[in-house]
Amino acid sequence: MMTLSSAMENRVLLLVLTLIPGIGPARIKAITRHLPDLTDVLHTGVDDLMNVPGIGESLARQIHHFLHHTATRQAAEKKAEEQIDMLHRFNASIVTILDHDYPPLLQEIYDPPPCLFIRGKLPSALAPGLAVVGTRYASLYGKQTTALLCRELVNCGIVIFSGLAYGIDMAAHTATLENKGTTIAVLASGVDTIYTDPKGKVWPKIIEQGAIISEEWLGSELSPGKFPKRNRIISGISAGTIVIESDLKGGSLITASTALEQNREVFAVPGSIFSRTSRGTNKLIQQGQAKAIMSVDDIVSELGPLFAKSCSERSGLQNHEKINHLTTIEKTIINCMGSEPIHIDALATTSTIDVSSLLVHLFELELKNTVVQQPGQFFQKRIF
Repeated sequence: MMTLSSAMENRVLLLVLTLIPGIGPARIKAITRHLPDLTDVLHTGVDDLMNVPGIGESLARQIHHFLHHTATRQAAEKKAEEQIDMLHRFNASIVTILDHDYPPLLQEIYDPPPCLFIRGKLPSALAPGLAVVGTRYASLYGKQTTALLCRELVNCGIVIFSGLAYGIDMAAHTATLENKGTTIAVLASGVDTIYTDPKGKVWPKIIEQGAIISEEWLGSELSPGKFPKRNRIISGISAGTIVIESDLKGGSLITASTALEQNREVFAVPGSIFSRTSRGTNKLIQQGQAKAIMSVDDIVSELGPLFAKSCSERSGLQNHEKINHLTTIEKTIINCMGSEPIHIDALATTSTIDVSSLLVHLFELELKNTVVQQPGQFFQKRIF
């Protein structure tokens, strides 16, 4: 078990490694695998560094020089320590690839962030999670679809990851929050700079019900190259990625492509062939790179027993809670309804309640979000 001091030492050292030119997340991961005690890197020679996958002689010499040049190393350590000292200003924390609470799925990818800055609380490692992404120029169809899917995913106990961008991302976070779910926003900037929500309409609630995370240092400037880096985290920390709307180019398709490279599932919501915001999603489906989805069941069936079990348990609990809040007559009506829509006349016959009274009770059940009315006076139990 690592002591607090050694854990802190590793955090500083990992931050220092990110400052070495030419060494990125993949090589830092390789170093941590090669050296079980990371502090050994401070005493490792050039020849041993060359044994680390992805590190040749030139880079090995550069790393060795950086860590053994006193002024250079001390300056890097000072910057790292300043970052850690800044955390309390934003009620933030840091988790590293060496910590037990680092997201396990993210740790599996080729180039996981050595350090994650966090405001809020990461979900349990056992909690199933999905990424929901899409265009910044979301249509009404896209926003409604996002709200529907996120509500049902939350009801299944699934954590929603997204990028806090305008459009679909913001709709996903908002719908999750409204349904009392857990959502994680992955930023391309530091967690101290919420560039898409400067007035704080959404991000404080995200921190309350989940977290805002980033691999970028506090105070770092935003640049275009940081968005693809951010996208690999969104897909890598999730079991699958759902693309709701996208044109033929955009960050959502980059996230989908990264998810495929990471051997994760990709789902896409089909849309009109006349809609620019559906051209990308339709193409993903057409090329067999994503599964077309029209309900949460289409997603859960692809993701194995963990997701299916979570949905089943959560749905059963919520059904039980909702039923307990119904009147005796309302429970009778619900018990007379199967999984398929039923016409008002058939329901009146089965329940032995006259149509006029039945309509009043069904209206109350709609208000309680327990029954949904379909065209033609058909009614259906809501799937929670």
